[in-house]
Amino acid sequence: MFSDVMPVENLIAFGAHFGVAAVVMLLFAALWLWITPFKEIALMREGNSAAAISFGGTLIGFAIALAGVIRASNTIWEVVPWSLLALIAQVIGLFIVSRLMHGVTRHIDKGENASGIFMATVAIVIGLLNAACMGG
Repeated sequence: MFSDVMPVENLIAFGAHFGVAAVVMLLFAALWLWITPFKEIALMREGNSAAAISFGGTLIGFAIALAGVIRASNTIWEVVPWSLLALIAQVIGLFIVSRLMHGVTRHIDKGENASGIFMATVAIVIGLLNAACMGG
């Protein structure tokens, strides 16, 4: 009965795409935590909301890009290389902005929310642009 409403192959495709997306998100998060000059997890545990806002925005931005990749891909095999491209674009974009806004990471490290909000916003904008460009 359930297969009449939703074919099994659609459930399998959903599971495969979701699994790949989850792995790519985890890889992005791990890479981001490794390359940033401050330790977001430790800062968040200490109650630093600027670090939480910045990291949360970064995850949202990449999730938006990843959603664009999945939507534009015809097969699961297209998702992986395009996700890696989206990951690279997101990291490069955020790196450039953090260099242009000299000292922004120090402000996040000190818990200054304005810098965390700014970096979160930039990450989301990059993710939106990234997703829009994935449609070909």
